Amino acid sequence: MKASPFPRRQTRAVRVGSVVIGGGAPIVVQSMAKTRTADVRATVAQIKRLEKKGCRLVRVAVPGKEDALAIREIKRKIKIPLIADIHFDPGLAILAIEAGADGLRINPGTIGSREKLREVVRLAAERKIAIRVGINSGSLEKDLLARYGQATAEAMVESALRQVRQLEDLGFYEIKISLKASDIWRTVEAYRLLADKVDYPFHAGITEAGPLLRGSIKSAAGLALLIREGLADTIRVSLTAPPEREVQVAYEILRSLGLESRGLNFISCPGCGRTEVNLRQIATRVEKRLAGLEASLTVAVMGCPVNGPGEAREADIGVACGLQVGVIFKKGRVLRKVPESEIIEALVKEVEKMAREEKRATQT
Repeated sequence: MKASPFPRRQTRAVRVGSVVIGGGAPIVVQSMAKTRTADVRATVAQIKRLEKKGCRLVRVAVPGKEDALAIREIKRKIKIPLIADIHFDPGLAILAIEAGADGLRINPGTIGSREKLREVVRLAAERKIAIRVGINSGSLEKDLLARYGQATAEAMVESALRQVRQLEDLGFYEIKISLKASDIWRTVEAYRLLADKVDYPFHAGITEAGPLLRGSIKSAAGLALLIREGLADTIRVSLTAPPEREVQVAYEILRSLGLESRGLNFISCPGCGRTEVNLRQIATRVEKRLAGLEASLTVAVMGCPVNGPGEAREADIGVACGLQVGVIFKKGRVLRKVPESEIIEALVKEVEKMAREEKRATQT
């Protein structure tokens, strides 16, 4: 992942398993399994798909004892650190820690008495497990809702500080914080307000963002603002969609902001009255054929002779389409001209060839 061109908020570094969060470390993409955690087979399969997409951290829900106990077996079969999401029952947090969870997501206010929280914190400190204080606008304390009238950004910040102070009073400082609402401006304002009050890293995202298209747009808008202001150390895109799509969208957001170089950067024009090939089909099929290809290349599929040659020439490899033909460019030079029926196959083969060349170069 590239160094950020934006100023990053200075925070302490917190470790979740092998992953460092904050302290100047690159922004980390995470997601959450959507299987029943006790179903080890399904959960492991989903996490492995997330690993292939580049997910660095994964969270699992732990609503019951079977889910907590399943963490031990899940951990043996995955590569990335695993975070247990705990609410209401401190016993489940203890079981999750003992089963090998690398981190906890809790709300100290819902864990129970101070003594119960003390035991969770003691074990977390002993095992060097970070705790995320997760504040959600939909589950604020009743007294804060009564005082502020609704779940305002100020109420969310007060809730976060209340929970953080509980952990600090117990001598615990391996903390991450999230302040999530389903609307962008309240979320951004909450992070802004908290930023100069603590030095803990922030986990950022727009919660309950929505289905794939709507949620991706909302997440991109919100996360771009937070990243631009240096207020995101880890990110999650929350979609009513498979978690693999969450990771894919998260990486596209980072890539669009110039923060991610791994994987293909695929660009294509929208098409217009000058387009003389079936551009939509070509772009869709090329992107599908290249999905999952591990290469840091920019691939362009352009549909007209006005901007097409220039954009294709600027890409690592691209095609500019004209009257039932395509001119393939490689590193700024014309490679060859092919008929429309051969554009997809020819471009895909050239991209795969460049990917192999890139891989060989990195291995020498």
